[in-house]
Amino acid sequence: MTTAAPTAAVSLSALLRQPVTDSDGHRMGSLADLIVRLRHDDYPLVTGLVVAVGGTRVFVSAADLAALAPDRIQLAVSTVDLREFRRREGEVLLSEDVLGHRLIDVSRAAFVKAYDIQLTPVLDGWAATGLDVHRRRWLSLGPRHAAHPPRDWKDFEPLIGHAESAQVRLATGRIPELKPAQIADIIEEANEHEQDELLAQVHEDPELEADVFEELDEDSQSELFKDRSDAEVAEVLARMQADDAADALMDLPQERRVPVLDLLPEPQRSRVHRLLGYHDLTAGGLMGTDFLALPSTATVADAFTAVRGARLVQPQALTTIYTLAPDGALEGALTLVKAVQADPGLTLAEVADLDVVVASPGDDVIDVTTRMADFNLLTMPVISEDRHILGLITVDDALEAAIPQDWSRRESNHRETGSES
Repeated sequence: MTTAAPTAAVSLSALLRQPVTDSDGHRMGSLADLIVRLRHDDYPLVTGLVVAVGGTRVFVSAADLAALAPDRIQLAVSTVDLREFRRREGEVLLSEDVLGHRLIDVSRAAFVKAYDIQLTPVLDGWAATGLDVHRRRWLSLGPRHAAHPPRDWKDFEPLIGHAESAQVRLATGRIPELKPAQIADIIEEANEHEQDELLAQVHEDPELEADVFEELDEDSQSELFKDRSDAEVAEVLARMQADDAADALMDLPQERRVPVLDLLPEPQRSRVHRLLGYHDLTAGGLMGTDFLALPSTATVADAFTAVRGARLVQPQALTTIYTLAPDGALEGALTLVKAVQADPGLTLAEVADLDVVVASPGDDVIDVTTRMADFNLLTMPVISEDRHILGLITVDDALEAAIPQDWSRRESNHRETGSES
């Protein structure tokens, strides 16, 4: 692991366009950029300089660097290769790719801009160790330096946008560390090139990709699916919750819906097909197909075993265990907390609440969310006329239906506005 020495740090803005001299002190050109290689869990190491010699940009290895300071950039050699610089795979140019570009503040899950880059001598050369993301501090050596020191490079995820080095950079990406909802918010704010880089990282984990697409707003989701083939869309929908997949399917152009649906694997295709029959502003359109229901004769211990085994069921749907009569009709409900507090040997019929608050598939969404709020419910079953469970509405879906979309937009805008203060 690289150990930085902050007291010897220098800013990139102070170095750019400074004269570069050879070992004898003769001017060879001026500094146009610094080349680094991103490293997993370590600071990017400077591997070379891009020096402007006349009208040509040439490469100089970092191994040939004798001194690097705001007033002195000197090489340890007297000659350099004057062939035009060509970037190699995996190389990142600090000025061209990072300085002045947007990055992601990983701790805040928000976009910021890089106004300067701190370089520090390390055991194996020089490394980019810090970033200045404050608009008012363009020159890190100015009077505001003490008030706003550069922050650690590792707090950020740069979006380089260089296609040829994208595959190498995937190994160092930190986007998967964020929550799916945070990634979705960032993708919605990103431009096309930033989205490409974000989605490339997310695509490495298919489950994460599905979770992120579940969190995207309808417009962003539709726009991103537009450029994917039917098979690629189906691959994502196959991993999404059935209710979210059904909503996403209906947002596709009409001519794509059946082909994508036909490509879904069973049992996801059957779940989605069943949900398509409900209007999205009803309980049926809001419900998901995940729930846990056991015969009322089962014991509390049996319920725990069922919960442990329900690895494919979304966690929100496991906060309540439902009990069934011999004919399969809904009989009672038992919260997971109450189950933990009960004797494991008791039957569910002995501990379940028989007065279950339910919804019918045609119930209005507003009525449903109001009912869940009135009774402090984390889940509410949607039942048929003969009281068989058709699906389950979870509190996260109820909140999404109840909270206006512009609230989340206002919060996102506030985060970005405050990121450069």
